[in-house]
Amino acid sequence: MSTKWLKTLGAGLALSVATGTAGAETLKVVTDPSFVPFEMMDQKTGEMIGFDMEIIAEVAERAGFDYELQTMDFNGIIPALQTGNVDIAIAGITITEEREQIVDFSDPYYDSGLRILVREGNDKVKTLDDLEGKKIGTKIGSTSYDYLMKTLDKDDGVTPYPGSSDMYMALMSRAIDAVFYDAPNVGYFARTKGEGKVMTVGPLYEGQQYGIALKSGSEWADKVNAALAAMKDDGTYKTIYEKWFGPMPEGN
Repeated sequence: MSTKWLKTLGAGLALSVATGTAGAETLKVVTDPSFVPFEMMDQKTGEMIGFDMEIIAEVAERAGFDYELQTMDFNGIIPALQTGNVDIAIAGITITEEREQIVDFSDPYYDSGLRILVREGNDKVKTLDDLEGKKIGTKIGSTSYDYLMKTLDKDDGVTPYPGSSDMYMALMSRAIDAVFYDAPNVGYFARTKGEGKVMTVGPLYEGQQYGIALKSGSEWADKVNAALAAMKDDGTYKTIYEKWFGPMPEGN
């Protein structure tokens, strides 16, 4: 697989990705560039890398399409699929009943949930109940924001941020008391840039599953599902998973 820069778009960055399939249709694929380790910019090469990026590259090759990769804020991804401006989205997108009414989803490809992140040494926060009335950072348009709105009686301290790095910086600078967001993302930050500064606490909230989103009525849904199933059967999925997250839990 080869990649090359095309141009910078108003909605974000566009990359042309060739799978090597002669005469293959080129689809527009969109992602959010700030959801590490699922998708993030490699500062050395200027290319998008991460778990999702390897998954979509493998799916495209097996399903038989080429793709142009674009980036945009997460909040704009579902609307872009609705309007047909893009064909496929992969960005750690939780499968929900509301979203299924307006876009198509592949079979789940990642089991996730929501988790609390606090500053290292904070022994006063164990559950969401301990955050009532406190300043909590989360991401605009995410299921974590929706969950807080439904769960907290006092939600006036909830601050939605456009990117995960923004809310992590706010936590470490003491602008907020905690972050509530997707478990793999907060866990990855705690193990890398936030090591020794922040820590995850409490249980996993609202078990979730991520899916590849396609515009409604997409002809590619069955081929995408077949590709994902084949990847799990032959061990390719496990190899990619363990590269980014460590040992894969039993039963996945």
